[in-house]
Amino acid sequence: MLTTRFTEEFGVQHPIVCGGMTGVGTAELIAAVANAGALGCLTALTQPTPEALAKEIQRVKDMTDKPFAVNLTILPTIKPVPYDEYRDAIVEGGVKIVETAGSNPEPHLPTFRAAGVKVIHKAVAVRHALKAERLGVDAISIDGFECAGHPGEDDIGGLVLIPAAAARLSIPIIASGGIADGRGLAGALALGADAVNMGTRFMATTEAPIHENVKNQIVANDERATNVVFRKFRNSARCARNSVSDQIVEIERQEGTTFDDIASLAAGARGRTEVLEKGDMDGGMWWASQAQGLINEVAPCAEVVRQIVADAEEIIGKRLAGMRA
Repeated sequence: MLTTRFTEEFGVQHPIVCGGMTGVGTAELIAAVANAGALGCLTALTQPTPEALAKEIQRVKDMTDKPFAVNLTILPTIKPVPYDEYRDAIVEGGVKIVETAGSNPEPHLPTFRAAGVKVIHKAVAVRHALKAERLGVDAISIDGFECAGHPGEDDIGGLVLIPAAAARLSIPIIASGGIADGRGLAGALALGADAVNMGTRFMATTEAPIHENVKNQIVANDERATNVVFRKFRNSARCARNSVSDQIVEIERQEGTTFDDIASLAAGARGRTEVLEKGDMDGGMWWASQAQGLINEVAPCAEVVRQIVADAEEIIGKRLAGMRA
């Protein structure tokens, strides 16, 4: 068993996290991750209302007695989101771990602290991580350029970003971006992390609530099968490569184009409905990381976690130890 600051402070068996994923992080997947001994993050805004989130939290509790978290991603939106009400649903639901992402979590920290909730904040740069630490979060999930979703504008991969963060932070660090197997876990621990975060790997599991076509496409794809979109608008985001994301990249290259020219292609609702639910792999934009190149099968969460931990222990205990003179 691998014991780290993260496993000890957050009360989980293995140093593995399934971070929040829109349209994917629902009770079936998160309970399965928890039962496998890892930390799963239920995605708050996948639920249409705070009341629906409260019901989804209870569904997880009905399926597991292990710790789990809720992801609360705070972003500017056209339609106002009642973030305070989602936060209160988390607290009232008795959840003791929250993963925040996007904007500054400071307005919500007093409420979480008063309720004894530990906060993991996702950051894409060391400077952002240091600010979150000063605000009083309990851990940092540091996202390298390989990750799905928004890696920021610095383009720093995990091989540099993880040890750079570890050298300056005093709280536990979760390495995120491009990790999908025991080699990634062992490597992240060697670089100074206390755990790893995986999203794309958990999409390719039996319990993930998405169409089988998506899972099979992840297995079929290699590490080159992503696009980085929205770079022109300084909101870079890594997604799976398909005809839609190829078209977005091409439109962005054209002189004078604006976000309005790609808005219909990039719509999140389109990706969730046409791709994740219906399985049309060119029906919209969908998120995936470079870790696709490391995923070779769809398997139950319990088997994914067990194999990753076993492989990491093998690497640490035998392969690396055997290199010592």
